[in-house]
Amino acid sequence: MTLTISAVLLFGIASVVAVKTRGANAGGAVVLFLFGFFTAGTGAYGPVRDLVASFARFLSQLGN
Repeated sequence: MTLTISAVLLFGIASVVAVKTRGANAGGAVVLFLFGFFTAGTGAYGPVRDLVASFARFLSQLGN
């Protein structure tokens, strides 16, 4: 069974958690950075999306 989740939804939830817990660390900064790119859809959207997709494929390969 495959579960797909929108990147904007995923990073939006993670951003809310980071802000609520005042997670002012590198992980929180990366989450907010990625959330901004996915919601804005700037010219750098394509490379950032490809990087996140390859990282997600890497994580999925770890389980196999």
